[in-house]
Amino acid sequence: MFHFRTLDVYKCAVSFLPKAYEIAEVLDREMASQLRRAALSINLNIAEGTGRFERDQRKFLVTARGSALECAAVLDAMTALRLEHPSVVESDGLLVRIVSMLTKMIG
Repeated sequence: MFHFRTLDVYKCAVSFLPKAYEIAEVLDREMASQLRRAALSINLNIAEGTGRFERDQRKFLVTARGSALECAAVLDAMTALRLEHPSVVESDGLLVRIVSMLTKMIG
């Protein structure tokens, strides 16, 4: 098994991904594309980062954290635009966990 698959942060990112794609269905094309791209970027950068050493690893984890924050900003934009989806609250909670864990890993 690949090491990244054992990480709680990666498991949370994988759990967030289908929620992001479901939420994207209620968004316009631009916002949906941003959310899907950023959500997938979290997973990909965590996986790639864990295969790197020190400085390179940090760069990928910082990028994953930025993508998670970008997803949270899309959820905030949804609230501002009064766009609703039943997964938003749970998804926001996953993003808070992901950002927190990545922040500690980057530390």
